[in-house]
Amino acid sequence: MLDRIGIAATSLCALHCILLPLLLPALPLLGLTFLADHTWEHGFLMATAILGTIALYSGYKRYHKKLYPFFILYTGVAVYWIKHDYSESLAPVFIIIGAGLVVASHVINLRLCNNYKQCNIQ
Repeated sequence: MLDRIGIAATSLCALHCILLPLLLPALPLLGLTFLADHTWEHGFLMATAILGTIALYSGYKRYHKKLYPFFILYTGVAVYWIKHDYSESLAPVFIIIGAGLVVASHVINLRLCNNYKQCNIQ
């Protein structure tokens, strides 16, 4: 369940970052200027990382004992985090790679847990 929530949250975050340049002119009219703030983005990213850690740890502890989903998650978070350090034209690349890695960590965790469950049922 937590992996599915993590996938949804990461996907929404990536969608937010990709669509933000298109919606930026309308934000002040809607009173939503905080959505363009880097602090809000970093806070949401940290919440995604914490949720991801909890989801992956649950699968790690109960089922598969594999650490590589954590490395993929944290690499994705790091790539996403540093997107502001580079050219604005590269931001979509960092977003896609970072979000893709975070989603991949959840998908891998789900598969590892499901494979473990199937192996123990038979």
